[in-house]
Amino acid sequence: MNIALLGYGRMGKEIEKVALERGHVIVHKISRDIATYDFTTVDVAIDFSIPSAAFQNITHCIKHQIPVISGTTGWLEKYDEVVTLCEAEKGAFIYASNFSLGVNIFFEMNAYLAKMMSQLEDYKVHVEEIHHTKKLDAPSGTAITLAEGIIAHTDYNDWKLDTAETDREIPIVAKRIPEVPGTHEITYNSKIDSISIKHEAHNRQGFALGAVVAAEWIKDKKGVHTMKDVLNI
Repeated sequence: MNIALLGYGRMGKEIEKVALERGHVIVHKISRDIATYDFTTVDVAIDFSIPSAAFQNITHCIKHQIPVISGTTGWLEKYDEVVTLCEAEKGAFIYASNFSLGVNIFFEMNAYLAKMMSQLEDYKVHVEEIHHTKKLDAPSGTAITLAEGIIAHTDYNDWKLDTAETDREIPIVAKRIPEVPGTHEITYNSKIDSISIKHEAHNRQGFALGAVVAAEWIKDKKGVHTMKDVLNI
């Protein structure tokens, strides 16, 4: 499979390594204007660029009938536009706030726990995420996805960054520490005890592997999909 890497930072380099190990070819490593590249031999594009470039990268691929997956966060105010374009162009697209296979299992655990806790009014929930100091957005897209998973199954109706616990809003604490690939923890506190679930990435390989698996899955498909489709969960 011929892959175009949109963004060639630390994640792009890790994805390249995993893709080559799995027998794929990297035909482009793009860190500037995507319109200057020839995509005629590209089978799939993987976008781990920066928020200001992601929308252009994704829409360019869709318009040129290149299946594209994106793990870039911080651009989602335009997500609905991408979905509309993908449907109109009969393209193929996957966005995930986190492509790690373990994190996507963690998303399901989070939703299941939220359902269990929804009737227990004495418990208040908060989300904490820790990432490396070069991460551009806060909170992480993964933390937002976790908060949205809780909102879907409880009486909470929103999340807020770095705020105190309230009855209707989920507080998210975002910390930036050098060389931390990504840690996410959900905690339910009451006066008598606490319940927590946690995912801690030890390196970036899990994110890269998940992205390449998603690229393998979406090749020759159409439509807007998620990692739940890729993993059949």
